Amino acid sequence: MPDLTSAVWRKSSRSNNGGDCVEVADNLPGIVGLRDSKDPYGPVLAFGPAAWIAFVGAVKQAEPGNRPGQ
Repeated sequence: MPDLTSAVWRKSSRSNNGGDCVEVADNLPGIVGLRDSKDPYGPVLAFGPAAWIAFVGAVKQAEPGNRPGQ
């Protein structure tokens, strides 16, 4: 398990104000953390830099308007 004690969490720029938000910690070398803003002491997904880039790219492709035929 990576050490996230010095993580600086920020809400995703894609989060809305409806409470369904994620927080990202991208200030740690070699790791990006992702957590549910409603549960700051709950589980964290930890990504390596390449996996994070792939994850963000996949999410962007899945956004409405970015799918083929739309």
